[in-house]
Amino acid sequence: MTVQLQPDGLTDVKVLLIHNWPRGVYIDPYQLASLSDQHNWQILLDSTIDLEAPAHKSSGFVTYLYPIMDGPTSVWQNISIPIHGRYQKPSFSGTGFTSVGIELPQLLLRNEKCTQLNKLEPHTVVDAPCTADNSTTCAWVKIQNQKGHGRVNLQFPVGDESFAMPVCGGTLLVTLICCVALSTYAWKHQITNGHHT
Repeated sequence: MTVQLQPDGLTDVKVLLIHNWPRGVYIDPYQLASLSDQHNWQILLDSTIDLEAPAHKSSGFVTYLYPIMDGPTSVWQNISIPIHGRYQKPSFSGTGFTSVGIELPQLLLRNEKCTQLNKLEPHTVVDAPCTADNSTTCAWVKIQNQKGHGRVNLQFPVGDESFAMPVCGGTLLVTLICCVALSTYAWKHQITNGHHT
């Protein structure tokens, strides 16, 4: 995602992006920790992420992302967060893919001089964690998306449940044939050893 702040007369503005993620995707906290020295943001998760759970047994989660704005307020900032698709429940209709919709994040701003943010229209005031440490909450100005709510749809492959019985039956048959062949070989091998003794 790309964040551009270019309001006139604003200085020392803190930025917060709140993202409501669907249950079809997840973020790996361990991966984020390993990349901590390579990105220009801090992140707070609202819950523990189960990396192994499939989509139909998971729930959505919220991330609070704090871009590090070292330069002037009028600046472009590119922010990349690695996300992963969860295992999707198999389909009975033969559909090869399922769609997971991801909404655009909410943009919140905070400044010690509230009068600077009052000029931003339209906006509302909401409470959210002040920093990624989540020690206290602060009042943030929520900037409305004047272009409407955007949405990104990702396609993830799903298994075909209609193949479950043939695959399981074939696997069982092959297993039985291998067991019979091994048992026969072992029995003949024991008979041969018996004749030599």
